[in-house]
Amino acid sequence: MFKLTSLNLNGIRSATSKGLEPWLAQLQPDCICVQEVKAQADDVAGKFETLAGLNGYFQFAEKKGYSGVGVYTRHAPSDVVVGYGSGEFDAEGRYVELRFDTLTRKRSIISAYFPSGSSGEERQQAKYRFLAELYPHLTTLKGQREFVLCGDINIAHQEIDLKNFKGNKKNSGFLPEERAWMTQLLTQAGLVDVYRQLEPSATDAAYTWWSNRGQAYAKNVGWRLDYHLATPALAAGARSHAIYKDEKFSDHAPITIDYDWA
Repeated sequence: MFKLTSLNLNGIRSATSKGLEPWLAQLQPDCICVQEVKAQADDVAGKFETLAGLNGYFQFAEKKGYSGVGVYTRHAPSDVVVGYGSGEFDAEGRYVELRFDTLTRKRSIISAYFPSGSSGEERQQAKYRFLAELYPHLTTLKGQREFVLCGDINIAHQEIDLKNFKGNKKNSGFLPEERAWMTQLLTQAGLVDVYRQLEPSATDAAYTWWSNRGQAYAKNVGWRLDYHLATPALAAGARSHAIYKDEKFSDHAPITIDYDWA
C-alpha cells in the first residue's frame, strides 16, 4: 500500500509545535502533501527539511509568512517540478510536483494550495484566474502521466460538503462558478475525487476545515476543502481513507488515503 496524506498546516512552525511530527512517525505515510507552510527557505533549512524521516521538497511564496507548499516523501523522486509555469501564481507558492518515474510508468504526487476569495472581490477574481490557468495544465498533464493532486482546494463541491450550504451559496468556496469548475474537472477532464469515490454520501464525517469563529469545530460546522484528485487508474487503487480529528494541528484536518499501486 502507498499511504498518502494531505494537510493544510496553517504554518509549519505552528503545526509542528502541536505534535504533528510524533503523529506522522506513528502514521508512517509514504508522502504527506502540505499547504500553507508560511515559511521561507531559510526558515526551513536545518529545522523542517525532514519530518518523521521524510524528506521535504517545497515551493515557497515570495511574500514572507504566506502560502507555500511542500511534499515530504519516503521515496526519492526522479524529478521535482516547482510551480506550474504561472507568471502570477508561482510567486505565491501554490504548486509543487514530485515525479516518480520508471521505465514502465510515470507517476506524480502534487501538493497544491488554491487561492481563497474570502477576503474580498480582488482575491476572488485572482482565484478565478488561478482556476482558469490550472485547468488546462492538469488536462495536459493527465495526457502525459498518472498523478494525484492533494491539497486545500478551497472549494466545497456539493451541498453535502459543508454544514450550512443554504447560507453559503453567495460565499467564496461555494459559489456556483467554483462548483462548476470542479464539476468540469471531474467530468470533462476526467479526474476523480477519491474521497467521494470511497464515500459518495458522507456528510458530517467528511469535513476537513472549520472556521475559528464561534464554536465551529466543537459543533462540527465544517467544510470539505481538502481533496485527493487523481487520474482514474490511480484512483482505482484507493482502498481506505481516514480524516484525523483526535488532535488539532491546524484549522484543517489531515486526510489520508491508502492506495494499492502495485
